[in-house]
Amino acid sequence: MDRASARIVGAATTPMQRRDLTAEDMAHRVVADALADAGVGASEVDLVVFGNATAGRLLDQACIRGQSFLLDAGLRHAGIVNVDNSCAGGASALHLATLATLGGAGTVLAVGVEKMWTGDRRATLAGIEDGVPKIDREFMHAEWENPSGSVLMALNARWTLEHMELWGTTAEQVAAAAVKARRHGALNPHAQFQEEVTLEEVLASPTIVAPLTRLMCSSFTDGAAAVVLTTETRAGAPRIRASTVRSGNGELDYHDRLAETAGAAWDAAGVDPAEVDVVELHDATSAEELCALESLGFYKPGDAGPATLAGETALGGRGVTVNTSGGLVARGHPLGATGIAQVVELCAQLRDEAGPRQVDGARLAVAANTGGMIGSHAGTTDAAFIGIHVLEAG
Repeated sequence: MDRASARIVGAATTPMQRRDLTAEDMAHRVVADALADAGVGASEVDLVVFGNATAGRLLDQACIRGQSFLLDAGLRHAGIVNVDNSCAGGASALHLATLATLGGAGTVLAVGVEKMWTGDRRATLAGIEDGVPKIDREFMHAEWENPSGSVLMALNARWTLEHMELWGTTAEQVAAAAVKARRHGALNPHAQFQEEVTLEEVLASPTIVAPLTRLMCSSFTDGAAAVVLTTETRAGAPRIRASTVRSGNGELDYHDRLAETAGAAWDAAGVDPAEVDVVELHDATSAEELCALESLGFYKPGDAGPATLAGETALGGRGVTVNTSGGLVARGHPLGATGIAQVVELCAQLRDEAGPRQVDGARLAVAANTGGMIGSHAGTTDAAFIGIHVLEAG
C-alpha cells in the first residue's frame, strides 16, 4: 500500500499591491478563499498553523496572532499554532502543517499574514532585522551601516560583489533577473508590481547599496496566503513529495547551508534538479536569485547569470522556469506569508491554472524559502532557517 501523502486541496493569496487592508482583513479573506477553493467549511478545519513575523513590533500583537486575526473566521474548535520565523514563517508553517497532516490531524490550514506598511519605515526595517540575533545586529550596524538604512541589503550587496569577483557575474546579468521578475509579475494579477521594466531602467534606478539598485531589491509588502492540506486523494490536488527544513548554527555560510538543505530535499523527494519544471525561490534581491539557482543545484557556480541573461529561466525558456509569480522582487515579500505564497503559485502551475504565466506541462515544482541570518559577528552569515518543498502534480 502506498504511504499517505499530504495533498494541497485549496490555495489562495490576497492582492499584494494594496496597503489599505488590515491584518484581520487579509487573514479572513485569504482563509475564506482557500477554504472555498478546497470546498471545505471553516468549521471542518481541525488545525491552523499561522505564520507572521512583525505583528508584535508593528501591530502591538506579540502573541496569539492567529487567534487574534482569525477571531471571526468561523473556525470553531480548530487549534491554532503560531509560528514566527522571520522571512521563512510561511515555509515553517507549511512544514508543521505537512507533519500534522501526515500524523492524522485531519484538515489542516497553513496561513501566512503580514502587514508591513504602517507609515513607520524605521520600525518595519527593525521588524525585518528581528530575524537576526542581537549580537549580530549590533555587529552589522557597526560595520555595514549605509544610507539605505538596511544592513541586510548591505549584506546582500557584499554577497553580490563576492559572486561577481569569484565567477564573473555582471550587473547586466543581475538586472536581467529583475527584468524577468517584472515581466512575470505583469502577468500576475496579485503581484505587488505589474509593470515591465527594461534592462536599462533597472541599471539606472537609484542605488540601494552598490551594486544593487532599487529595481533589483524586494520591497515592503502587505499580503497573505493560505493552503488547505489533507491526506484525501483528489483529482488535480498537488501532493507534497518532500518537506525539508534546516537551521544554521553559524558554522556555514548562507549559500553553503542552502546547498546542504537542497541536497537533503532532492534525496527526500527522490528527484534530480534537472527534472524540475518550475521553482519559486527566495529572491530578496535579483542577485540572490542567481546565487540561489546555483546553490539549489539548477546551475553550476557562475552559470546562472549568463543563463538568465539569455532568457533560459523565463517563461518559454529552455531551463527551469523561475518565479512565475514575479518572485519577491515583483510579487512581493510579505515576510511570514512569502513561503506559502510561493506554494500557492506552484499549485496554480501544477493544476494548469496559471493562465498567461503557465509553464507548459508542469509536473514537478519546488519552493525554497529562507529566513533570518546568524553568525555575522563570528565571521559567517549562516541561514537561520531554510524550508524547501517539492510538489508533484496530482
